[in-house]
Amino acid sequence: MIQKSFDGGASLYLIPTPIGNLDDITIRALKTLEMVDFILCEDTREASKLLNMYNIKKKLVACHEYNEEKVKTFVIDELNNGKNIGLITDQGTPIISDPGYIVVREVIKNNLNVISLPGATAFVPALTSSGIEPSKFLFYGFLNAKETKQKKELESLKNVKYALIFYESVHRLQSTLKNMFDILGDRSICLGRELSKIHEEFRRGKISEIVDKVNDLKGEFVLVVEGNKNQANYEELSIVDHVKLYLDDGMNEKEAIKLVAKERNVAKSVIYMEYHNNK
Repeated sequence: MIQKSFDGGASLYLIPTPIGNLDDITIRALKTLEMVDFILCEDTREASKLLNMYNIKKKLVACHEYNEEKVKTFVIDELNNGKNIGLITDQGTPIISDPGYIVVREVIKNNLNVISLPGATAFVPALTSSGIEPSKFLFYGFLNAKETKQKKELESLKNVKYALIFYESVHRLQSTLKNMFDILGDRSICLGRELSKIHEEFRRGKISEIVDKVNDLKGEFVLVVEGNKNQANYEELSIVDHVKLYLDDGMNEKEAIKLVAKERNVAKSVIYMEYHNNK
């Protein structure tokens, strides 16, 4: 399906709001907030603070993770009635580790117009200020709050060669860093705190240098973690040599074939046939 975004017709506007410093809002965002008929927001109290600062008077409709399924039907009806709708979250760009996806998906499904404005988001300044190779990166957002599930997520990420970017709350910061050290190893990391706010700071170093020095920290955090620099260049190995690499490490054949298939992102049956036909 091809869908062209356009200003002028009834549209859902995704409007980034400042992550801290209120001066970071764009002129286009302010004009759009003034233009729309009403605004969907994560928290009406937080939205009111921003709108009051710029003397914008608009009806606010709560749209958060607990009511988004209900709100989506209301949004479709209002768009079909020719209304322009703004969608904001408490801070940053809607949908990026924030509510909004369910509504946007429904609007697109109904062949209605979505316009996403560029603007503030926390992970970009965290990455560019980190000193960690930024040309390729993986933005993951929040890891699972349950430790067992978080560890599984980190296991699935440990072979990624590119910078890894996470959001984390103050309450889980130290336990997350410990899990990263145990699973990812002692990599370079940059911890960005309170980005764009008065107490903005960056702590750079190895995970082991930072993990025990975060107990007294407060605020919101972005973690930029170095990618796996020790990963072998498996593209230079034949499948047979790749399997033998793990056999020599003590794995049995089944385990080695399974791991090679995962690292090469191909079916186990392909690795099995290639190995047995050419060993």
